[in-house]
Amino acid sequence: MPNVDSNSPKTANILHAIDGYDTALAHKAELKKTGSDFSEQKHAVANTIATLHPKRLALKVSEIIEDTPTTKTLRLVSTGLPLPPFQAGQYINLFVTIDGVETARPYAISSAPLNRDYYDLTIKKVENGFVTQYLLNDVQVGDAFSSTSPMGTFYHNPLFHGQDLVFLAGGSGIAPARAMIKDIADRQLPYNFHLIYANSFVDDVIFEHELEEMESDYEFLTISRVISRPPAHYSGLTGHLHAELIQTLLSQDDSKIENKMFYVCGPTRFHDFCQQELEKLNVSSRRVRIECNGPPKNPEQLAGWPADVSPNDTVKIIIKDKGEFMAKTGEPLLNSMERNGFSAENACRSGECSLCRVKVVKGKVFNPPEAHLRSTDEAYGWCHSCVAFPTEDIEIIV
Repeated sequence: MPNVDSNSPKTANILHAIDGYDTALAHKAELKKTGSDFSEQKHAVANTIATLHPKRLALKVSEIIEDTPTTKTLRLVSTGLPLPPFQAGQYINLFVTIDGVETARPYAISSAPLNRDYYDLTIKKVENGFVTQYLLNDVQVGDAFSSTSPMGTFYHNPLFHGQDLVFLAGGSGIAPARAMIKDIADRQLPYNFHLIYANSFVDDVIFEHELEEMESDYEFLTISRVISRPPAHYSGLTGHLHAELIQTLLSQDDSKIENKMFYVCGPTRFHDFCQQELEKLNVSSRRVRIECNGPPKNPEQLAGWPADVSPNDTVKIIIKDKGEFMAKTGEPLLNSMERNGFSAENACRSGECSLCRVKVVKGKVFNPPEAHLRSTDEAYGWCHSCVAFPTEDIEIIV
């Protein structure tokens, strides 16, 4: 490219026609007078980023909405800076202290992105769930929390995902789907959205009446409800989201199944099953986005788990230069660390973000497929502690 002579009359005329050029020249001349070294602008970019995406949010419960007998929505407002923007489908990592144990859990934001007055977190009861039991039974309006800013990659990308969207939701996996539906409606986006929502019991259906209203109001929305354990004389769809049922439901749509973009969110067993069924339908892996909800519940049932190890076995965890404790092999390493007063930075708790990486210097851990370890991580002993299970005595560096 030839050099441009900014002093030539022709070039000067062009530059002066550019919006903001004369203002920039005037600012430059003023700086020459003062001899500024731009120190007054130090940290300006970092401060702007911190405003848009702060590391921590200060939140307060403004309302508790009971959705079903086993589900509540906590409506959280900011007690500090304005709530940062988010993409429909993203989550925040909510920090809690329960009986002296500091821990955190990620929850998808179920409210609409254009409404920045609050974040809704929809939480479903989990059997023996340490954090969910606390949030559902003990939290009251006015209680304060801190969290991360919104994060995650489980959202619609208009450049690659197209306009024909299918969401397979199981249980509380409806939370990000609700945010996506509201976002499409609020921004009047030209998408088709088919929600296939699976639950065990009819009483488990979250946002039931709201979903009925949205399906009636929005032409872009189709909802198929499936109950796996229906009551007697139930007339709706029943069973599991097997390939044949998915294909039957989607055959009513205008486009072919291979042209659709699939989003899957629900319990680990749910998204594993859905992934297998979509493979049977020859859906390309690049057209399937899966949001994992935490570590696997039964790691001993996964391929690669040592045959001679029971999930109830006890092993010693040594944290180099910090301490040691005993833990169950069937409990994620990060969970056992937190119970014993140790911690690691974390966000997703499902093997995606890699913030909780620790280095295993002695012993072995079991890494499930969802750990998404890089080859270099495995080669040098790094693991994602949120989904790693110690199968023998180990020593780690945090």
